[in-house]
Amino acid sequence: MTIRAIPGYRLPTDPARAGGKATQGFVTPKQDRTPQVHSIPPRRVLPIIFLPGIMGSNLRMSAERQDELKKKNNIAWRPDNLRECLGMINATPAERQLRLDPAASVVDEYDPINNPTGDPNETSDERNESVEVDFWYRLDVTVDSPLLKDDPYGSKARKMKEQKARERGWGEVFFGSYRELLEMCEKHLNTAFFGGKMDSWWKQVVDVDPATWQAHMQPALKPLDEQSLRDALRGCWFPVHAMGYNWLQSNRDSGKLVANRIRHLMERYKVQGFQCEKVIIVTHSMGGLVARAAIHPKMGKLQSEVLGIVHGVMPAIGAGAAYKRMRCGFEDSTFDAAPKVLGNFGDEVTAVLANAQGGLELLPSQAYGNDWLRVTHKKETLKSLPKTGDPYEEIYKLRGAWYALLREEWINPAQREKDSSFKATCALLDKAKAFHNAIADTYHDQSYAHYGADFRNAAWHRVSWSIMDAAHVADVETIRIVADTRQGELHVVDRSHPSPAGKVGPQFVTCMTPPGDPGDQTVPLHSAEHQLRSGKFKGVFRQSGYEHQASYKDESALHSTLYSLVRIAQTMRWSK
Repeated sequence: MTIRAIPGYRLPTDPARAGGKATQGFVTPKQDRTPQVHSIPPRRVLPIIFLPGIMGSNLRMSAERQDELKKKNNIAWRPDNLRECLGMINATPAERQLRLDPAASVVDEYDPINNPTGDPNETSDERNESVEVDFWYRLDVTVDSPLLKDDPYGSKARKMKEQKARERGWGEVFFGSYRELLEMCEKHLNTAFFGGKMDSWWKQVVDVDPATWQAHMQPALKPLDEQSLRDALRGCWFPVHAMGYNWLQSNRDSGKLVANRIRHLMERYKVQGFQCEKVIIVTHSMGGLVARAAIHPKMGKLQSEVLGIVHGVMPAIGAGAAYKRMRCGFEDSTFDAAPKVLGNFGDEVTAVLANAQGGLELLPSQAYGNDWLRVTHKKETLKSLPKTGDPYEEIYKLRGAWYALLREEWINPAQREKDSSFKATCALLDKAKAFHNAIADTYHDQSYAHYGADFRNAAWHRVSWSIMDAAHVADVETIRIVADTRQGELHVVDRSHPSPAGKVGPQFVTCMTPPGDPGDQTVPLHSAEHQLRSGKFKGVFRQSGYEHQASYKDESALHSTLYSLVRIAQTMRWSK
């Protein structure tokens, strides 16, 4: 937004009269030549829609599941709530399966009227108290606008800025992880110019070589100049919304739901008297898959309403870490408690993700390629999969092999009578495969991306089980698990070795090797780079220095995102 300062008395404006275009002046003595200024707000809005990653959307459980688990409230997943996180750290796999059930959970939306918290003593505002708005706008806009500002005292149904942010979905997402992004976009896109001058903050982005943020040479990117910024933002508001989704369910379904929510949002702005013709989407991790589903012509069908998309750390074709974590658990993180809460052990993670299609859609797809799962001994590769380009059949649905994705006894610890079994998980994997193939080439024409390409934050492109050197391995296929630490260490036997009757042969150990490929600790460069290889992106930033979940706390990721948003906004052509 660009505001030009005009000296004089600023007249109050009633937004209800003529859409903010009418006001009332006052009589002054002849000597008073000071003009009376009526400010007319821009009526154009180009909403920024943020879609978080897996575990980045807050979920609540059904009333029936809350009763079953005897919980005081209906929180299923809310990483900003320390008490809930601490309560889940020691949860059993069965408890995790019931609490994070895709069929018994929905997005925990802000609703101060109905207060759907499952706790009669907790309001929706109390549930969302972590969402604060402690930044201020340089603008003194006294007329109707989409800015996050407190309503004036005495206003009918007065709302505070925090309530407005919560209405925009800021409480639906992991606010502690995404706050910097939401606030940066909201504040700086709407206050770039004042009194005809560019705000000094923008010197961090304007006239800065994109190579500073590790832009790839192809396609070549030019620095953003002040006039381009002015032209892109002139006469328009950029309200920032966040939209959570049920990350346990299929991203296909989430894409459809998000597309409908965006349509309703655009219609709401139109009813309020704004001109709203497009939106821009910003994503984190799995949110990129949801956005691709939203614009897919057979899913969300939102292509014509989206001006462009900025993808952050997207597992474009899956991630080897998904296999590793279902077998060995999440790694501890210094940035958030989510990994420990979702499960440090393989059986804890499998109990959730084996029953959640959304989680299974983070596994490497067919486009990921062959030979990424390996068994090694003395630095020699004894087996590598897949061989025929189908990890679903060769790894994920494989039954009985010690290196397969699924340990069947981990799938249904809660002993649910239906919809939770090896067969049910295989059905979900078939649907994941269909989804992967459907969106394989789906990218918006105005797409930008940033992702980790850092050896210091290595990720699993290839996932390897290493057999101890002292072991004598006759046949990888006859190895059987005797004991499993559930964190990447297997005690096994090779049954092809002769052993005394009634006794198990000599045991040896095989371990999951640490990650060794560039990435961001979760998404390997190999997967993220599919965006570059597609040739469909207007700009790509191959960055270093951040961990996956904390990417939007990194200065280079934030500044390259804002650069990308302005470049997308430059392409906007209003109908009138």
